[in-house]
Amino acid sequence: MLIARFVCFGVVTATVLGGCAPTLDWREVRLDGERLVMLFPCKPERHSRRVPMAGGEATVDVLGCSADGTTWGLTTADVGDLSRVALALEELRTARSRNLDGRERQLRPVKLQGMKPAGIALRFEVSGQRPDGKAVAEQSVVFSSATRVFHAAALGGTPSQDALETFFGGLRLRP
Repeated sequence: MLIARFVCFGVVTATVLGGCAPTLDWREVRLDGERLVMLFPCKPERHSRRVPMAGGEATVDVLGCSADGTTWGLTTADVGDLSRVALALEELRTARSRNLDGRERQLRPVKLQGMKPAGIALRFEVSGQRPDGKAVAEQSVVFSSATRVFHAAALGGTPSQDALETFFGGLRLRP
């Protein structure tokens, strides 16, 4: 439950801090000390916090920004044990449905550039509502690399298919 609140806090904070940008200004973001390289359509802010996750505790980092009416974000944590990865990914997915009081749809496996064959990566959509009751949709991908789990999301607005494919297609793991 605490992870769900923190992820929600991170998305809301990114929305407030990011303001409203009229266009998408794509930039490559490399996480410090991580294998992940991705594209953001705006300059992301970063927030961290320790939370319970997958039967233990982990530091969760949230990067996010808002551009063209959509909040673009990444949540990541190292769960420290390969046996906890699948549960952590499940917690990240269910937190989205719970936070948006919605339903998960269109769950399907995806392949990320640089992902090892045994890696887990799932793309899905959550249709739900904001706290004010207005409908909202989120496109998401959850994936892992060793003991680190990731959740990339585009929340709200009406992002074009090209923007979504640039964001999710820009996720890649370095060797």
